[in-house]
Amino acid sequence: MSERSYYEILGVEKDADEKALKSAFRKKAMEYHPDRNPGCNVSEGKFKELSEAYETLNDPQKRAVYDRFGKAGLNGAGGPGGAHGRPEDVFRDVFGDVFSEFFGQQRGAQRGGPARGADLRYDYEISLEEAFHGKQAEITVPTTEKCEPCHGSGAEPGTQPETCTQCQGHGRVRVSQGFFTMERTCGRCQGSGTIIKTPCRQCAGRGAIRKERTLAITIPAGIEDGQRIRLGGEGEPGMKNGPKGDLYIFVSVKEHDIFERDGQTLFARTPVPMCTAALGGEIEMPTIDGGKMRVSIPDGAQTGKRMRLKGKGMPTLRGGSNGDMVVELFVETPTHLSSKQKELLKQFASECSDKCHPESQGFFKKVKKRFEQDSRA
Repeated sequence: MSERSYYEILGVEKDADEKALKSAFRKKAMEYHPDRNPGCNVSEGKFKELSEAYETLNDPQKRAVYDRFGKAGLNGAGGPGGAHGRPEDVFRDVFGDVFSEFFGQQRGAQRGGPARGADLRYDYEISLEEAFHGKQAEITVPTTEKCEPCHGSGAEPGTQPETCTQCQGHGRVRVSQGFFTMERTCGRCQGSGTIIKTPCRQCAGRGAIRKERTLAITIPAGIEDGQRIRLGGEGEPGMKNGPKGDLYIFVSVKEHDIFERDGQTLFARTPVPMCTAALGGEIEMPTIDGGKMRVSIPDGAQTGKRMRLKGKGMPTLRGGSNGDMVVELFVETPTHLSSKQKELLKQFASECSDKCHPESQGFFKKVKKRFEQDSRA
């Protein structure tokens, strides 16, 4: 081993506490772990000296001896050549809380115990009107149910699953790779910890059967596109009588041919006849609740003008007042005019002054000013 001090190996100060020691060891051990550096003798050596340093400094008695006498004082008391634990055991002690996360496993499942069932997803489409009012509906969900004849064990009624002799019912086996020992899923029982010699004829040993269920669901008023509804315990059944997963209903709202939604606000773009826009008047607008509302148009209204109708938008999920409805106008130019209509429009145009078209007047003044500046340049 290196002659460097244990503090230097771990990269900590001499007054480092237990938390600092553990943090330093975790960081360096992950870097030099043999599984991350297969076949690298340098990394293997560094991993061993890290384990030795941490085991010594993390033990108050060994640390006191080391601080006073150095490595020589540890001979026969757990120092080099003494009673140090194996590096892989030190690693497992420190990383026990994250080891399963690192390899994507859960401790309960490692030992072949009950495991929570998988969550299910169901996509459900509704109209904007249904999102406004809310809805009671029934859905048919393909799912897996526990096999009743074998009560979910997978074994033929009258028989029982037998403990796997390879993993002794743990669902995990230890495999040595050099000096390091890893746990892996048992290949004989596939992690279940048991062997079914006489499979249930109803479920073929799976402990569950595929079927369809009809569920009643409530779509709350005000729900938005992309939101989900959780039904606890309506997912897949768990292994070995573990708890069921959940069912998540993902709601999508179809596009509407009149309204666009932004949160609780509804937008509607509506055409207004030129004469109505010029003289003022009223138009009739549908509302999302199925009714109609008359909207007053002021004289001289221009395309793009917005008019807000209070409380005619969407409700909030948790109740309270509705949002608003915003009506945006666009002035419609008449088409397919008769000869008489064209003549009347010509007379109207001849009577119009610049004051009748303030926006046009302002625009062309800017254009004229620009040309005059360019000509002087």
